[in-house]
Amino acid sequence: MGFIKEFKEFAMKGNVMDMAVGVIIGGAFGKIVSSLVDDVLMPIIGKLTGGVSFVDLFVTLGDGDYKTLAAAKEAGAAVFAYGQFIQNIVDFLIVAFCIFLMLKGINKMNRKKEEPKPAEPAAPKGPTQEELLAEIRDLLKKK
Repeated sequence: MGFIKEFKEFAMKGNVMDMAVGVIIGGAFGKIVSSLVDDVLMPIIGKLTGGVSFVDLFVTLGDGDYKTLAAAKEAGAAVFAYGQFIQNIVDFLIVAFCIFLMLKGINKMNRKKEEPKPAEPAAPKGPTQEELLAEIRDLLKKK
């Protein structure tokens, strides 16, 4: 029974629940970004590059000449599909940029929440008047 209670306490901690929510939202966000890249950005980039479809950019690593990546894979040819890799890099850059913006906003909000700390009193730049008078007294006593 102690193990179940301990596991329940662990699972219900704020950090674990926050992480679970983050993973679920991250998965959904990944789908949105993939759709943005596949359905919006890549067709525009393809149009700007003369109708090139990045998904169909590949090099056959052997004999054979295939018009599309799907045809090469269907024939069982070994291919270097660098177009899909380029598309995945674009996906990653968009996700990384969005996370950067989100963290930047969170950090800015956290800085506003912190109350300014009261300024510490400035340390005296030299000896105080009492210290100087005590020094003079001691010097006069020695004479």
